[in-house]
Amino acid sequence: VQLQASGGGLVQPGGSLRLSCAISGSTNGIRARRWYRQAPGKEREWVASHVGSSTTNYADSVKGRFTISRDIAKKMVYLQMNSLEPEDTAVYYCNINTVWKDYWGQGTQVTVSS
Repeated sequence: VQLQASGGGLVQPGGSLRLSCAISGSTNGIRARRWYRQAPGKEREWVASHVGSSTTNYADSVKGRFTISRDIAKKMVYLQMNSLEPEDTAVYYCNINTVWKDYWGQGTQVTVSS
């Protein structure tokens, strides 16, 4: 299983971006699809999860601004990010949790700056 994240870039405060994560390989046994981020000098932190068929959870810092979704047929996971703030600047990583192990993508840089 491999994950390929894309969609990052430079955006002004208040702007939007949509991150995508393409899953290659078997999707059997997936329990959760997640996004994490790591800002410079900080530890990686959890951002959002999609669990089961429709349960979503968000870190308090992004609640109401970010939306995680999935497309099973396309084997994609998305993170719609609205009302972006400079504090959202980080490398964003997609993650899938399966019954056997976790898989990580390579990360995509999001920079929020005027």
